[in-house]
Amino acid sequence: MTKIQNEITAPMPLLDSSGRITEEGWARHPHWRYDRDAIRASRLRIKEWDYYYILSDDLKRGITFTFSDLGYAGLIAMCWLDFEKGRAWQVDTIAPLTLGSLFSGRRGEAAPGPDEGFLFFADSKLSLEFDFSSGVRKIRFRSPVPDIGEGGRGLAGEFVLDQPKGTESMNIATSWERNRRRFYYNRKINCMPAVGKVMVGSREYDFLPESSFAGLDWGRGAWTYVNRWFWSSAGGIADGRSFGFNLGYGFSDRSPASENIVFADGIGHKLGEVVFDFNPDDYMAPWKFSDDEGRLELDFRPVVDRYGAFNLLAVKSVQHQVFGRFSGRIILDDGSEVKLQDFLGFAEDVYNRW
Repeated sequence: MTKIQNEITAPMPLLDSSGRITEEGWARHPHWRYDRDAIRASRLRIKEWDYYYILSDDLKRGITFTFSDLGYAGLIAMCWLDFEKGRAWQVDTIAPLTLGSLFSGRRGEAAPGPDEGFLFFADSKLSLEFDFSSGVRKIRFRSPVPDIGEGGRGLAGEFVLDQPKGTESMNIATSWERNRRRFYYNRKINCMPAVGKVMVGSREYDFLPESSFAGLDWGRGAWTYVNRWFWSSAGGIADGRSFGFNLGYGFSDRSPASENIVFADGIGHKLGEVVFDFNPDDYMAPWKFSDDEGRLELDFRPVVDRYGAFNLLAVKSVQHQVFGRFSGRIILDDGSEVKLQDFLGFAEDVYNRW
């Protein structure tokens, strides 16, 4: 039997006076209002992050951006992806003991919500800027570091992402069973058309909105110490219309709701539980995805494993973000079927102890 999922349909504060989520569940829009001052946890435990990915099927290229403040440190990163060569080049930098300071930008503007604000960071390795308001998200970036082998060093460019008004997204607020003051508030947006230029060494790549699509992972929370999660996301054109999905599990107590959803022409079609079937000893082997209602059956063919790991005793992270192509079928709420063939996206397995 499929469990009942609690859908939130009206605005409310994220946390009550005790630091617990006012009402847990999922929503089509970011109805919870995040207030950092309402969190009942050490600043070392508060995590705030914005992550974007932009993939182009025509160019066979992609790029990701990470802007995160983990309390004890900030991690800023960008990663260039080449799906023809099956390679990834990442540049990252760590700012120590940030304690949330990265999320008040250069202009002194805080970024409390997922649809407003300005974020900026720069050092000798990279600069990264997110500017978002009125349905338009702008990303500017530069790094002199990577040598990708295309006529010199360096990676730079800018993007404009279109987020049409009223577009539905995956929003979820859940906590951990062993400590209800440890929580996770997340918004994930799929299928944003992206236009931009990227200079890789001396070669220029033009990303066009007809074939380049972006996704956002916006998260705020106070986590427990050890976590492992599974996440998959994709967006593009299928059957002549905008189509994408967000799948995931393993992070926090998901009894109130799952984060599994399919988007067709900007409308969400909610799914129940989804399982990722893969070989943890070989992430480049084929994966399979299925749900508990018979609405989703996908095969996934990996192309690039964006692998990262560090172990500093008390702090450890092992991440496999695997980009590749999905093929299979998904049933929408009205019973119609969408077939996917070599649909570009990713799936990841992440373990964190921090």
